[in-house]
Amino acid sequence: MSKIKPAKGSPYARILGVGGYRPTRVVPNEVILETIDSSDEWIRSRSGIATRHWASPQETVAAMSVEASGKALADAGVAPEQIGAVIVSTVSHFKQTPAVATEIAHRIGAGKPAAFDISAGCAGFGYGLTLAKGLVVEGSAEYVLVIGVERLSDLTDLEDRATAFLFGDGAGAVIVGPSDEPAIGPTVWGSEGDKSETIKQTVPWDEYLGKDGGEKFPAITQEGQAVFRWAVFEMAKVAQQALDAAGITADDLDVFIPHQANMRIIDSMVKTLKLPEHVTVARDVETTGNTSAASIPLAMERLLATGAAKSGDTALVIGFGAGLVYAATVVTLP
Repeated sequence: MSKIKPAKGSPYARILGVGGYRPTRVVPNEVILETIDSSDEWIRSRSGIATRHWASPQETVAAMSVEASGKALADAGVAPEQIGAVIVSTVSHFKQTPAVATEIAHRIGAGKPAAFDISAGCAGFGYGLTLAKGLVVEGSAEYVLVIGVERLSDLTDLEDRATAFLFGDGAGAVIVGPSDEPAIGPTVWGSEGDKSETIKQTVPWDEYLGKDGGEKFPAITQEGQAVFRWAVFEMAKVAQQALDAAGITADDLDVFIPHQANMRIIDSMVKTLKLPEHVTVARDVETTGNTSAASIPLAMERLLATGAAKSGDTALVIGFGAGLVYAATVVTLP
């Protein structure tokens, strides 16, 4: 018989607060057109993107995360020293080690929480949210800070006509804490490693380091049509599974917050899922671009800040991207 005492966690977990940070520089499509042969009309029709935010040298992954975290803490009414764990999802922190989560935890005054980074691409926020829920329910942390943050401008090939216009920078954060009722549903997540080549870094770091001068810095590339088909058809199925796992239907939803990859993907998913007219759909991609792990919390923050969504609304969130990986769950908005 085990001698380990049972953990003293909460029966459930919920999102208590949300915060976002977008870099000050707004980059219109006209800037992108300086390096690719395209048009504003083509970019908008293919992606729905009109502008995106690019970070300055001072707006580092850590600095943007600290700003977003401060807003999330204030929104939740939670003090930094109450944070028991910091989870950061990012693919654009260039230090292999240490994790940027440790720096962020120190800079917000969180004391000595558990702190680690995860790499799950555009599904990273969903992965982090699921881990945070587990920590709260299991009792390892009372409050968890989950951050999705990217500086994808550092990994964008501005001469690649297929991707130069897609990516933006930013940070989104949420505080996950105890709840007396279910407020974060079961997560439907997974991966399809046979499709890992459809979104990838052009050159592995070890190959890049072994090259003599003139080699272009590694960038993110993708097979657009293959990704589009996968996202529209396969992710709609995953989204439906998340609704089923939460025990609700599309009619019960108030808000849909998909990863802000592309407006065409978003609109196609809405159609495939047959979402009712009353469901508010996040379309933050138009002015923020694709910010990978940051896109869902940034979109959530904007919907709440503008009044397009309200506290207590039931929202379906789904992220999907490189790997190919995905994560979907139903949450109650803070």
